[in-house]
Amino acid sequence: MPDRIDAWNLLCGWTSSEALRRHALGVEAAMKAMARKYGEDEELWGVTGLLHDFDYERYPQAPDHPLRGAPVLREAGYPDVMITAILGHAGYTGVARETLLAKALFACDELTGFLFACAYVQPDKKLASVKPESARKKLKDKSFARGVSREDILSGTQDLGLDLLEHITFVRDALTGKAEELGL
Repeated sequence: MPDRIDAWNLLCGWTSSEALRRHALGVEAAMKAMARKYGEDEELWGVTGLLHDFDYERYPQAPDHPLRGAPVLREAGYPDVMITAILGHAGYTGVARETLLAKALFACDELTGFLFACAYVQPDKKLASVKPESARKKLKDKSFARGVSREDILSGTQDLGLDLLEHITFVRDALTGKAEELGL
């Protein structure tokens, strides 16, 4: 498998948006923390999070994303378990989320974006200032971060058998560990 530097170079070659790069870094941080939690391979899980949306800027419409990126990942030598997880993070692909890796990616992706939005409305714009209880309450406000799928957040959390508040706290803490790199 290509290493993290190769993955970063692939991401940057396909993604010029700093916001999308920060999102990728955030999902990478959450996935590495999830790997530690479950005793899994941090490198594999982190790179999966880093590259899950690498093709989004070129192919933002369903069904192109992530279907158009999968062959690129295969050709670059990424493992099938990673590619399947990336394909499964988009419900419209029809790829089932059967592995723990796939379920974790789905559970972390939208929540990461949502927690970024929660940080942006804090007076200091810091992740550390996001209270998990407040974030859970904001999930009910459909006008806040309206592009974030609440259904995906709830479904992903349930698929892992986690309590929502516990998962929000866990991902917020993982992101806080990379706050400077994320600009939050």
